[in-house]
Amino acid sequence: QVQLVESGGGLVQAGDSLRLSCAASGRTFSSYTMGWFRQAPGKEREFVAGITWSGGSTSYADSVKGRFTISRDRAKKTAYLQMNSLKPEDTAVYYCAADRSRLLHVSQDYFDYWGQGTQVTVSS
Repeated sequence: QVQLVESGGGLVQAGDSLRLSCAASGRTFSSYTMGWFRQAPGKEREFVAGITWSGGSTSYADSVKGRFTISRDRAKKTAYLQMNSLKPEDTAVYYCAADRSRLLHVSQDYFDYWGQGTQVTVSS
């Protein structure tokens, strides 16, 4: 069993940066693929970024490529999402998720554990 807790959200202006953290409990965290998803009001939850258990491979949605960076610290059992050059359209609740398969999926259907979410609001 893995429990995930996100933090780091907030209200920022366009062009600012934020770093989200996802703290995990459970001994097997280091073997899971980690992902970040987001859900804006009235929209479906969408994939943002993913990272394999080793950190050797990452994947990003086209909308965030070049602006967001996903990383993980296995010793600290924490995953991160560094968000730079934020835009109003990045406003959403951001969720981290863990996938036991060790593969780099983009579909939320593959992710087994989810955090409660953290709100990111970007004003123009």
